[in-house]
Amino acid sequence: MNLIRFALRKPISIMVLVAGLFFFGIGAVRDIKVDILPEMNLPVIYLAHSFAGYTPNQMESYFAKNYVNVMILANGVKDIETKNIQGLTLMKVTYYEGTNMAQAASEISALSNRIQSRFPPGSQPPFIIRFDASSLPIGQLVLSSKTRSNNELQDLANVYVRASFTAIPGLLSPPPFGGSPRTIEINVDPDLLRAHQLTADQIVEAIRTNNKTAPSGNLRIGDINYIIPTNSTIKEVKDFEKIPLFKGGVQNLYLGDVAQVKDGADITAGYALVNGKRSVYISIAKAGDASTWDVVQKLKAHLPKIQSTLPDDVTLSYEFDQSVHVINSLKSLIIEGIIGAVLTGLMVLLFLGDRIAALIVILTIPIAIISGVLFLKLFGQTINLMSLSGLALAIGILVDESTVTIENIHQHLDMGKPKALAIWDACKEIALPKLLILLCILAVFAPAFTMTGIPGALFLPLALAIGFSMIISFLLSQTFVPVMANWLMKAHPKKEHSSNITDDEAEFNASGLTIESEEDTFDQKKILVQRADFNNDGKINFFERFRNRYMRFINRLFDYKKPVTLVYLFLSAGLVLLLLNTIGQDVFPKVNSSQFQLRLRAPDGTRLESTEDKAIMVLNELEKMIGKEHVAISSVYVGQHPAIFSVSPIYLFTAGPHEAVFQIGLKDYHVDMDVFKDEFRQRIKKILPDVKISFEPIELTDKVLNQGSPTPIEIRIAGKNKKRNEAYAKKLIAKLNKIDYLRDIQIAQPIKYPALDITIDRTRAAQLGIDMNDISRSLIASTSSSQYTEKNIWVDEKAGFSYNVQVQVPLNKMKSENDLKEIPLLKNASRPVLSDVATITPSFTYGENDNIGAMPYISVTANMDHVDLGTASKAVQQSIDSLGELPRGLFIEQIGLSTVLKETMSSLQTGLLIAVMVIFLMLAANFQSFKISLVILTTVPAVVLGSLLLLVITGSTLNLQSYMGIIMSVGVSIANAVLIITNAEQLRKHNGNALQSAREAASLRLRPIIMTSIAMIAGMLPMAIGHGEGGDQISPLGRAVIGGLVFSTFTVLLVLPLIFAWAMGKTPVHSLSLDPEDKESQHYISSLHPQNEK
Repeated sequence: MNLIRFALRKPISIMVLVAGLFFFGIGAVRDIKVDILPEMNLPVIYLAHSFAGYTPNQMESYFAKNYVNVMILANGVKDIETKNIQGLTLMKVTYYEGTNMAQAASEISALSNRIQSRFPPGSQPPFIIRFDASSLPIGQLVLSSKTRSNNELQDLANVYVRASFTAIPGLLSPPPFGGSPRTIEINVDPDLLRAHQLTADQIVEAIRTNNKTAPSGNLRIGDINYIIPTNSTIKEVKDFEKIPLFKGGVQNLYLGDVAQVKDGADITAGYALVNGKRSVYISIAKAGDASTWDVVQKLKAHLPKIQSTLPDDVTLSYEFDQSVHVINSLKSLIIEGIIGAVLTGLMVLLFLGDRIAALIVILTIPIAIISGVLFLKLFGQTINLMSLSGLALAIGILVDESTVTIENIHQHLDMGKPKALAIWDACKEIALPKLLILLCILAVFAPAFTMTGIPGALFLPLALAIGFSMIISFLLSQTFVPVMANWLMKAHPKKEHSSNITDDEAEFNASGLTIESEEDTFDQKKILVQRADFNNDGKINFFERFRNRYMRFINRLFDYKKPVTLVYLFLSAGLVLLLLNTIGQDVFPKVNSSQFQLRLRAPDGTRLESTEDKAIMVLNELEKMIGKEHVAISSVYVGQHPAIFSVSPIYLFTAGPHEAVFQIGLKDYHVDMDVFKDEFRQRIKKILPDVKISFEPIELTDKVLNQGSPTPIEIRIAGKNKKRNEAYAKKLIAKLNKIDYLRDIQIAQPIKYPALDITIDRTRAAQLGIDMNDISRSLIASTSSSQYTEKNIWVDEKAGFSYNVQVQVPLNKMKSENDLKEIPLLKNASRPVLSDVATITPSFTYGENDNIGAMPYISVTANMDHVDLGTASKAVQQSIDSLGELPRGLFIEQIGLSTVLKETMSSLQTGLLIAVMVIFLMLAANFQSFKISLVILTTVPAVVLGSLLLLVITGSTLNLQSYMGIIMSVGVSIANAVLIITNAEQLRKHNGNALQSAREAASLRLRPIIMTSIAMIAGMLPMAIGHGEGGDQISPLGRAVIGGLVFSTFTVLLVLPLIFAWAMGKTPVHSLSLDPEDKESQHYISSLHPQNEK
């Protein structure tokens, strides 16, 4: 009340404060960081360690197991997961919530450095990165050229493009994808080596001794200090051919006699295809605290400058821009806000017939929203998909505060009061109920501060956005609205009244009152309840006709208040339980996105070139299916990443040359993507029957929620015995294949990778004068390259960059098992060759070894078709349970999105219960009655029933967004109930009749409840329809709110008065005060204040 009094006495001060709030709010809207997702603060750290040439078994034994043994010493570690493929160990360390991740990263770095001494010689330190939503790419910078090779583009991207990113604050990027690092290739000819009795290792030794990196000294002659560089490092690439080779110390050979020297690239590990052509792209990410929108816009603005540093035949383009989603969602919010504000104004105009009142209500909406953004910025939040959802939801409920105030002002003006007094009385009368309503709505979002993990990270920004906007809206309704009403609104003329009240009552004039008494207020409300309002033409207005019909209907219901109450409670509770068991569940609403990601798995061990051919066939089939004009962009990565780029698999993991990952963007192609995917699967199966495909999440939200899982359904089969894990995985797949709506069911790891086992006879080798070092060095140089055994560097003095020099046998020279057998092993001799000391046996091995801790596991992955995650997860669990009792030491569990779903639903259910309990205690404290609190909470089942019913009708699921809608509906429903019950309890204490008080309170609060409910439903309609970017993701929220509001409005107006009349019918009206000096207390002692009795 003091706030209202201050506003009315200092109106200019209020306008200055509102103007300042709006001004600084506009500045916050301009400056606040715009992101896709809120800061998730996920307790995950990735470690990537590469050692090219090592098998998956070697990477597991030499690196992964050692890392696991030392990482368990770190504080707060929850679990450690490792993936081991050829040349790479990728480790995911997950921590418990609340762990100091900065300290954790330091510990991981220190422990990884400590363990380096146990690794094989030549091992390099690992790459360590903390994982968050900001770690995932927000777009791709594509380099393309019609004349240059991928390897040339790779070098340009790595040397020139990435170097320019330092001018863009907040931009991060891994190495380029699609090419191999520039390398000086020494391609030896095995036949020439044998002819000259040389081994590949001798070539390596010759290069090491003739291309020597050595420091230069100084020579001081007189007053001059000379630098004395030497040509120990070869200057030109072609000069490598002139390196002398000594054979038996007699004749000279040159490197060019047995090898071709080429300024080329490392052995190709993978290709990138953009629109079906080989290209190179750089994944763009941002620093954790940077704005996604700012980073992308600055990059786009900087592209012309970067382009100018590249040759004319190379073009740059930015593709798969993720920032457009949040900007389009922001545009949708603005449109929805305008529509919601206009519809709200029309509702006020319809019920009150006052354009000025409608304008005042509309003005409060943008002020509250903009001020909410200001406080989001002050509290370190960003504009993201979740805070935008909160602001969009707030638009619908902001009208509640101002609409109730305006309606009550009209009500007091109808009493015949002067304008200033009517405004003061109206605002003062509802100040406490409105504060209670605000606290109730805020209470339903209080659990956001106790939730943890992904649900907590997503829920908190939404709750803060709503909370800040609601608080500002309440303050505006107590200050801005009464001031504007005094300035702009007009006093009401006297109205006719019905004949069943006296002229004295009808002519009651409050103009002479300086202080409103309680008795006068109740007398005036009695007149409002009994009077029929007329328009200027003498006809009763529409709303009064509606009110009369409503009162006649509810009067008949009062005769059956007990059975109606019982039927309502049992029926609503039963239907809620039924719908909860039938409605689908998801973590986030499904999005019918125009982008998709696809993983192709050719048979294990398929060569890179063959996998590329299959990938092109898939792209061609896509164009045949939908038309080339509907493919906006296609980006494919085929094969593994070069070993030198160990960080790349963190962003895009592939298990070997048999895998390819597609990212496709469609345009002007609007279909149900589940139907599209199913048809596409069938077409690929026809043209490539030996290939497996699996659709994967492409939206950033889905990738974060999946927590690294490639599909929504992932089952981990873990146990010490790998063969037993594999057997149970196949049993489980057989059962999953019986579930109609599961798709792409497969084992994620390559478990039957072809191998040629080389078994060396050490005794025979020793007899021939060679050892394991000689054999391995010769073998590596022939089947891979010498960079893994002997590091050699060449400097391009023109460019100022250094590159590897490696000896290798061209791929076309090693194309049979016989070529492998003929590798020479001894220097200056044509014999022995490999087959003299070893046997070669074809076999199969694991192409990927995965572990959870130290325990091996295999993953079974699957997608879903036209079904929710909750249903699919239950069916999968039933299949797991049907396997019977598992052998000792074998564990089968669902991971990934299924675990997030359980965590989310549990957190939300607990949060809703906590919110209801907080509201119950708050209401009890306000009304000094637990019974009244329970009466108000009886509206909750109707809210949940309405929300669930509309979600089921519209085909929506129970997810994070729809749950937010249910929680919000509960808050608004309780707010409407408080409006009626507050009046009813005041009237009951005045007249002692609960039934009459309930009837009069229902009549008095009919208009504000209908106005606020319809206005909020109108404000939620654009969101519920789901048009515009991101509409699929937030439409369940709007639908849940509308469904809950519709049912709760009917319940509050038709059932709540009956429950109040029944519950409070025999409750005494005396005060519960224990203060002997309180006149309303039963314990009041009048003799303590004899002067008051006179």
